Amino acid sequence: MSSAKKIFDSIFSKKTLKYMCTTHFWGPVSNFGIPIAAVMDLKKNPELISGPMTGSLILYSLVFMKYAVAVTPKNYLLFGCHFVNEIAQLTQGFRWVKFHYSEDKKKEASAVTA
Repeated sequence: MSSAKKIFDSIFSKKTLKYMCTTHFWGPVSNFGIPIAAVMDLKKNPELISGPMTGSLILYSLVFMKYAVAVTPKNYLLFGCHFVNEIAQLTQGFRWVKFHYSEDKKKEASAVTA
């Protein structure tokens, strides 16, 4: 049996197809829109970032990463989705803090008021 046939058979096995018809699969797949949007937003102007929303999404992803591995069976796809989102949101949070609280921003604000 060729290796390509083995791979094809494992991808289209009854077990894999049964898994793909569960919420354990489709929940994380549909949820991947959040980290995809966050990664795409990394190129946008940091002035557009909402600090409170970014903080909420950081906490949200932390909680769901924990519960993705607390359930039986462990949902590594959901964990991966929230891991990617966690990294993207932490990056956005860093950009937000840097934009609003950096020394350059303080200098600009004092120059405007002077």
